[in-house]
Amino acid sequence: MDGQPESIELNRLKFYPIMMFAIVMGISGLTIAYQKAGEFLAFPKTIGHTMMYISLALFAIISLIYIIKLFKYPKAIMNEWKHPVRINFFSAISISMLMLAIITREEFSTMGATFWYLGTALHMFMTLYTISFWINHNQEIAHSNPAWFIPIVGNVLVPVGGIGLASDIVLMYFFSVGVFFWIIFLAIIFNRIIFHHQLAQKFLPTLFILLAPPAVAFIAYFKLFGEVDTFAIFLYSIAVFFTFMLAFMFNRFLGLKYFISWWAFIFPLAAMAIAAMVMYHSTGDMFSMYLAYTMLVVTSLMTLVVLYQTIRHMMMHEICIQE
Repeated sequence: MDGQPESIELNRLKFYPIMMFAIVMGISGLTIAYQKAGEFLAFPKTIGHTMMYISLALFAIISLIYIIKLFKYPKAIMNEWKHPVRINFFSAISISMLMLAIITREEFSTMGATFWYLGTALHMFMTLYTISFWINHNQEIAHSNPAWFIPIVGNVLVPVGGIGLASDIVLMYFFSVGVFFWIIFLAIIFNRIIFHHQLAQKFLPTLFILLAPPAVAFIAYFKLFGEVDTFAIFLYSIAVFFTFMLAFMFNRFLGLKYFISWWAFIFPLAAMAIAAMVMYHSTGDMFSMYLAYTMLVVTSLMTLVVLYQTIRHMMMHEICIQE
């Protein structure tokens, strides 16, 4: 009897989900938002500075636990690796690294460059592997969901932190791949949502991922070309549209049962906040200024809610369980 609780806790590690890296994506996104707020909106820079260390600590802890799972339960990892839905969340690891590169580059340039090179290489591998996986295994329309954007469209994040670390040609490669597949997958996802069965409740938060590609693509395009031209405004406008659409649908998300997928709310909201700040700083557009403040407040409040629910359900042992 004395060993039973320990056995239960050790076995719980078997069901430690790859989606936990979405926590790093969310907190890192909010960190970058506060760093930009300190630069563009006169927020205290200490907020972004403190959150940088929190993001690094979270990545280290979540990675360490997943590495332990790799050695203790390799078959469980392989099951996730071969799963038509969970495979997409492995790219959350490389995206987390790319975001940590952005967060740390100004203060710790070597660390930032290391995160960027490793994250870029890993994400390129995940892009090629995931597309090959889809081609080699027939996919059901029910398997498609906005999480498909993570491994492929996530390429648009590479140029955001890659200026000065790679040539413009290399950065444009990743930007082009991300934008190209964003258009294709957007059509697939809308076809699935409109003409087939509705998303399962646990995947409803992933609808917010629709907001991320145009917002991040706008930021990346501005980083590459340093100006807000017609195409940049197009990307920004699409991001604003999805912001309005998701706000209009707010009642759809009320009363949702908690799942770890709630962290899909945070990164896209943070990306929109950053995009609005970049637009305001570049053009002086007052709408973008108000949008930036609004999105920063909304993202912060949502992070507190999701963080509270995550800790609460961890305490209740309702996260690392078999589905």
